[in-house]
Order: sequence, then structure tokens, then C-alpha cells
Amino acid sequence: MPIDNDYFKNRKQNSGNNNSNNGGNNNGGGGDYQPPFEPPEFFSKLGKMGGMIYLVIAIVILLVVAKPFVIINSGEVGIKVTTGKYETEPLQPGFHLYIPVIQKVITVDTKVRLINYKTIEDMSGFGTGIKINPAINILDARGLPVSIELTVQYKLLAHGAPTTIATWGMAWEDKIVNPVVRNIVRNVVGGFNAEDLPQQRNVIATQIENGIRKEIEALEGKPVSIESVQLREIVLPTKIKDQIEKVQVANQESERVKYEVLRAKQEAEKRAAKATGDAEANRIEAQGRADAVAIEAAAQAKANSLISKSLTKNLLHLEQIKVQGKFNEALKDNKDAKIFLTPGGSTPNIWVDTKDRAKQAGIN
Repeated sequence: MPIDNDYFKNRKQNSGNNNSNNGGNNNGGGGDYQPPFEPPEFFSKLGKMGGMIYLVIAIVILLVVAKPFVIINSGEVGIKVTTGKYETEPLQPGFHLYIPVIQKVITVDTKVRLINYKTIEDMSGFGTGIKINPAINILDARGLPVSIELTVQYKLLAHGAPTTIATWGMAWEDKIVNPVVRNIVRNVVGGFNAEDLPQQRNVIATQIENGIRKEIEALEGKPVSIESVQLREIVLPTKIKDQIEKVQVANQESERVKYEVLRAKQEAEKRAAKATGDAEANRIEAQGRADAVAIEAAAQAKANSLISKSLTKNLLHLEQIKVQGKFNEALKDNKDAKIFLTPGGSTPNIWVDTKDRAKQAGIN
């Protein structure tokens, strides 16, 4: 607080009066009293502005305590409520002011959220934006109990968030998504027999996702968007599982036998085809040889025919003369040889050397 100089002035006057009453024994020292220090001029001005400073400080404290502003983060929208009434236009990410007491702002999450439906024994993994619900228990077409585990991805649509919260409240996902999911799963899976579920898994998953998406989007204002639905597990009764395993083993054995039979048949067909091919090859080879012989015989016959047609009496006589000339030449060296001439003068003639005891004969 500013220092008041009047205090020192009054003290100085009182001190002077006391000295006068004492007969001036203090040599008038009281009239020369000075304050210990003079306050700076700044404090004097500060005393005049004190009211304004107090007002500013009060306003700052009020702002901190009342907090008439809100910051909306990405992936969120704000809903301004004025005297209990929800405004239809959502507040987008950023800085927003509102009037305390009269207004308030509700922040809601518009990011993708998850609901995991799983068995009681595996109720783990809860986190921000993830809800864990029990697996959906269903009776199949014959009344046998079946459990379905699946994951649903969804998000609140920002443009309709104020209307959605005003209509369904902050627990909107338990009132919109969860009932629809359970209802659709029961309707779809309840139409199948338990033992057929594993084989029809893809069909069931498609029907569940399409059914959930259709029913959610049919709500007024389309408050929620279904991103995806994954069928994770079909939990069957123990007896049904054992029966399916036995059928699978039998089917595998049957398939193995069919494979062996088919393989044996293919091997037999392969051998038969090879034998047929070899036989055809042998036939073709034999036919080729026969054709070659026939061609050769035909050529020889044709040659003989041409030769026979070319043999005339004059040609034969000429040939006889040539042979006779050879014999005459031979008789010059072997005068004891005998020559037998073929009747009619045709060739060949027979030459016999009488000196050769073996009677070797040569045909020319």
C-alpha cells in the first residue's frame, strides 16, 4: 500500500509541541524533525490507480474460475447448451466462448470407436474408444446354444451430433449400436444349424454386416456411421464340435481315397496311352518297311519290264557274239577246255576246264 506522509507530519508537530512544553531544553531540535525517508512518486500514483488494478485482478480471477471458453480438439465436436436447450449447429475444433451459468458446452468424441463382443474369460483390452461386451448367445435353428464373437467399428457423425445427443443422451451407443447388433446377429445366425455355421462363415459375416449397416442408416438423421463389422469367432457346443471334427476327418479320408483312385486311373491311362503309342509306332514302322519293299519291288519289276522290252533277237545275237569272242580268247590259253553251247544260240554258254578235277563251272 502507498505510504501516507501525514503520519510523519503529525508526528513532527507532536514532537515540537512536547519540546515547547519542556521549556525548550532540547534547543529546538524537535522543530527540525525529518521523516526517515520520502516514498517515491510512483507509489503516490499507484495509490490513485489502486481501484482500477483491483478491478482488473478481480476480472482475471473471475475468468479463471468461471472459464467462459472451451477448446475443441480434432476428432471432437462441441454442443452448446443455452438454458437447457441444445443448439443444432455443432462447434467445430478450435477456440469458442460461452456465457457461464447461462450456457455450457458438451464435448463429444467423433473418432472411430469399437465394440468387442467376446467371451467372459477374455474380457481384456479395454481402452479409450473401445468397449467390451459379452459374446452374443444365440439358439440355432434346432435350439442348440451358439456364441458369436465380433467387432463393430462405428463413429458418431459430427453434423448431427447435437440432435443425436439431445435424442439419445450421452449413452447413445448403448441405445443405438448395441441393440441393433445383437438383434441382427440373432436373426441371421438363428436361421442356420450349428454344424453348418463354419462352412457358411463368409455368408453369415456378409449378412450380419449388411443387416447392421442397413438398420443403423435407416434411423432418422443417420446419427451413426458403421465403418466395418468383423465376425471373429463362432463358438459351438462341444458335441457339435466333436461331430464336425469326425465329419472332417471322414471327408479328408474320402478325399484321400478319391485322390489315390484318380492317381491310379491316371497311371493306367498313361501306361495304356504309351502302349498304344508304341504299337502305333511299330505299325507305322512296319508299314514303312513294307511300303519300302513294295516300292523297291515295283521299281525292280518296272526295270525288268523295261529290260525285257529292250531285248530283241539282234541284241541277243550281238551278246552271243561277244561271249563267243571271249571263249575264243580263252581257248588260246586252254586248248583242252570244253564249251557247251546253248541250243538256239542263246547265252550264257558253259565253260568247263578239263584240267580241273573238281570240274568247277563258271557262268558268264
